[in-house]
Amino acid sequence: MTRDRILQATLRLIGEQGVGAVTNRAVAKAAGVSLGSLTYHFPSQSDLLREALASFVDREIARVTEHAAGLRDTGPDQAADEVEKAVLAFAYGPEQIANLELHLHAARDPAVAAASARSVEAYDRLATTLLTALGIPDPDRHAPAVVAMLYGLAVRRLATGDTSAAGTADAIRLLLHGALPRP
Repeated sequence: MTRDRILQATLRLIGEQGVGAVTNRAVAKAAGVSLGSLTYHFPSQSDLLREALASFVDREIARVTEHAAGLRDTGPDQAADEVEKAVLAFAYGPEQIANLELHLHAARDPAVAAASARSVEAYDRLATTLLTALGIPDPDRHAPAVVAMLYGLAVRRLATGDTSAAGTADAIRLLLHGALPRP
């Protein structure tokens, strides 16, 4: 579908060259569509960026939700290992970079800010679901810390070139064990 090709091309461009690389001509060329087709689907750059982030978020939420469903019957330590495996499958690449770029861009573009907030809220809901399944008390309160830690680790991986996601499980264990009730 043309619209999906345009969105994927936009994410690749952002991930490879930054938000500044997203011009109508560059996206049309990368997507293999005419300039008119691009502007038909996305009349403005804000529309394109907002939809690219929303598209990424929808796919990522589906991926993580499916993975989280398998963690409901695990303990905190095994869940931490499984989250690290899920992160490893997505630890580095243009979409990960584009996701972070779009969140930063949202601070400057109110049209993208709503999609960015929706993304963070969705990750918070997923973290709450996982924490609830693991029996962590007050999961709504702890979910934002888990999400913020995962975003921070993503920035760290990009900054250091680490594609292994090593340490993710240990960081999650640290948070989960801190949230567990003390005997």
